[in-house]
Amino acid sequence: MEKQWANEYGKITVVEEVISKISGLAVMECYGLVGMSARGVQDGLADLLGWDNISKGVDVEIDDDKVFLELNIIVEYGTNIHEVAHNVMERVKYTLEEKVGIEVEDINVNVQGVRVGDAG
Repeated sequence: MEKQWANEYGKITVVEEVISKISGLAVMECYGLVGMSARGVQDGLADLLGWDNISKGVDVEIDDDKVFLELNIIVEYGTNIHEVAHNVMERVKYTLEEKVGIEVEDINVNVQGVRVGDAG
């Protein structure tokens, strides 16, 4: 799916992959995060995604011109998980609305794991 706008000059189309990538990059700017995790963690093991695959930790749904996001994160041990998740939500919402012009209807954050710093 994609998000579309029209103005007096023509049509603008942004595909889900772009929304996922921008959201993932915004998430990685947040304090207390070790990284993103792939959707659908199996056996309770959350694998860190590399920068090239960061969008795989973001699920985007576009329904009737509304954007819904599901973010899968791994937080740093010792941080306040609630606060980190809240900051992630605010950062992604701000980034998409201010930089892309996409209004986000709903953001869900799934904490898939806790790790010590950048350790694997």
